[in-house]
Amino acid sequence: MTAIIDYHAGNLTSVRLALEAVGAKGAVTSDPADIASADHVIFPGVGAAAAAMENLRALGLDAAIRAAVDAGTPFLGICLGTQILFDFSEEDGGTDTLGILPGAVRRFHPVSARDKVPHMGWNQVALVRRHPVFAGVPDGSDFYFVHSFYPDPARDEDSLGRTDFAGITFTSAVARRNVVATQFHIEKSGKTGLRVLANFLAWDGKEGA
Repeated sequence: MTAIIDYHAGNLTSVRLALEAVGAKGAVTSDPADIASADHVIFPGVGAAAAAMENLRALGLDAAIRAAVDAGTPFLGICLGTQILFDFSEEDGGTDTLGILPGAVRRFHPVSARDKVPHMGWNQVALVRRHPVFAGVPDGSDFYFVHSFYPDPARDEDSLGRTDFAGITFTSAVARRNVVATQFHIEKSGKTGLRVLANFLAWDGKEGA
């Protein structure tokens, strides 16, 4: 079973439909027991960090997420679900997050009036290393973004993809052990996003190329 975490901050319908498009089914759930028994876990998100963390704690999902990652379950974060995996977010005046990936989430500070925040639309992702979840995805592929904050990993080796926006090159995809997470919305990124999703569902959680 693929568990889609429902913490009242996720783009759940789009993720479920994307799974169906690649011939898979996902169980939308707020039950920690479902996450513990899942073969794969997807952590989507749309919203603000502080409210999302409050919901996770109230539902007991913060501990369930940490346990799934510690157990080696293949784990995919998307957008806010990626940001919450880090130690801290600058959003909402500063929010402590799950601390699964070392690093912080930063706010964009555009250097040009042409760079509108939130960053919304299609942009290229430069892959910095090989990974099974991006097998068959050409370097420089376009993915769909909607965000005002971006991941800033503490470890360079956790970066998987990078994107240029607002005068900086930021990390737009990360991978560490059994965790892969994207700032962009794979469920809204057409055939390329569906390829990433299908690769994730076939992945055993190991980082071998």
